[in-house]
Amino acid sequence: MRRAAHWAGLSFAVGLLLIVGGAYTRRGVPEWVLVVPLALTCAGVLARYRAPLVSLGLGVVGMSMDLVVGPSLPTVLVFTDNVYAAALYGPAKFSRWLLGAASVLAVVAGAVAGSLAKDWKVLPIFGVQAALVLVTPVTTAMVLRQQRDQAAAERARAEQVARLAELDREAAIAAERRRMARELHDMIANHFSAIAIQSTAALSRKDLDGRTVRRVMESVRENSVQGMAEMRSMIGLLRQEGDETAEAMRRRLADAEGLVERSHEAGLVTAMHVEGDVRELPASVDLAGYRILQEALTNALKHGGQAVSVVIAYEPERVTVTVDNPVNGRRASLDGAGAGVIGMRERAALVGGSFEAGPTGVEGWRVKVVLPTGGRAGFPGGGRE
Repeated sequence: MRRAAHWAGLSFAVGLLLIVGGAYTRRGVPEWVLVVPLALTCAGVLARYRAPLVSLGLGVVGMSMDLVVGPSLPTVLVFTDNVYAAALYGPAKFSRWLLGAASVLAVVAGAVAGSLAKDWKVLPIFGVQAALVLVTPVTTAMVLRQQRDQAAAERARAEQVARLAELDREAAIAAERRRMARELHDMIANHFSAIAIQSTAALSRKDLDGRTVRRVMESVRENSVQGMAEMRSMIGLLRQEGDETAEAMRRRLADAEGLVERSHEAGLVTAMHVEGDVRELPASVDLAGYRILQEALTNALKHGGQAVSVVIAYEPERVTVTVDNPVNGRRASLDGAGAGVIGMRERAALVGGSFEAGPTGVEGWRVKVVLPTGGRAGFPGGGRE
């Protein structure tokens, strides 16, 4: 509003100077009469932003009066701003209608002028002048309006793209958090479960000799060291950029013997059988198979406590891991978070595999996972038991 007031005041002041300087057609009327239509058009400038149609209405009234008593140059110039403001700030449909009306009025004005002068050579002269006053402001305003609308559409599109990018980022963060949660659970639960079970057994039994206690403590220490090493590896991996560290710290299903040996040390009798030729697997499949086997052995240690059978079968297009263990019907010595089976199922699904976990027979429990491998070639050192 302040900007419009300044512009209206400046227009009125400059217009007065032009009138005093004689920039009008003399028809024998006092100069102050020419100030009235100038004041009306300048009042239209004052309303150009808030009420553009009112601005045009005031301009039309002022211009009509000026044509009778003048016309004067300042009023004509200010009137062009009234037309421009109506086309730029008014409704879009009105600006299109105004362009058609201005074009017709320019032709009619030229024809009327030629008819009154009885010289049709005057028609193009007055027609061009009328077009400069009526058509040019409208076309200029429509061009600027189109650019303004296009800029607004681009801003809205950019905001939409930024919002979609933010949603993608949030989804990626959520997926990474779930992946880290699975890794930390599978990495630490096996070692700490063995530590808790062994220490509980050592504390609850008073008849253990020193040699047995020492063996239990050695196993506890080894699991502690292994757990700390894996935790440090995980922290180092999170701090690294690139895939070199990830490849170096990669867990492989071919290293399952280490899991079985630690299960033995924790007091779980485990028999492992490998069918087919051991071969390199895709990194994601290798890690999924290793972690699922690790979690299955941890659950067997917590809920079973009896002999466990592990079968790893390498087939042309897939690898199958099966863990069978009896359950004694007693409550688990350690309460779990309930995330083990969920994590195993998620790992299998992420690599396009299938997962099954449930009772077999009267007192048995089976975990079976089938992971697609894409039929990669094997390497020497196949089936072992």
